Amino acid sequence: MPDSAATHGAERGDAPRDEAFEALFRRELGYVLASLRRLGVRQGDVEDLAHDVFVVAFRRLEDLDPTRPPRPWLFGIALRVAADYRRLARHRYERSDDEQAGRAPAPDAPAGDQVERQRVVQRGLDALDLDKRAVLILHDVEGHGMPEIAAALGIPLNTAYSRLRLARERFRRAVTDPRGGEP
Repeated sequence: MPDSAATHGAERGDAPRDEAFEALFRRELGYVLASLRRLGVRQGDVEDLAHDVFVVAFRRLEDLDPTRPPRPWLFGIALRVAADYRRLARHRYERSDDEQAGRAPAPDAPAGDQVERQRVVQRGLDALDLDKRAVLILHDVEGHGMPEIAAALGIPLNTAYSRLRLARERFRRAVTDPRGGEP
């Protein structure tokens, strides 16, 4: 008999829980992948870390409030997974296959002005520490309210507002100053 979470769930009579998780996984995988990229996870590691996010989500499924949207909850998990990844990977730099071969970006990559805008936005995001980056993404990119963000990240509401203000200032400096906002 295979040793899997679904099999163990069925043995315990948790079929509805397993079905709910499977639906959550299918519905939100793309969101988690995109969130991890926004949080600075290298493209080659995104899929592995997304699986880590869903392992944690499965273990903590009972913490998910069914009356609230799951995305802020999943983002909070993704933030912690990304923080661990960044902490462990901070001394390592791996070049992409394209960088190593000196090749141009893939043909499906955005062209011209869009590429430059993406670089500018990425420079702005890279200038932020992970805590401020998370609040900025949840609020300004995804449009969540501050009370919801504070609850999802487990921080006081005033801290969330402060992080958003500081993130916006730092982001603005990083994208408008040729030195990236550094003194």
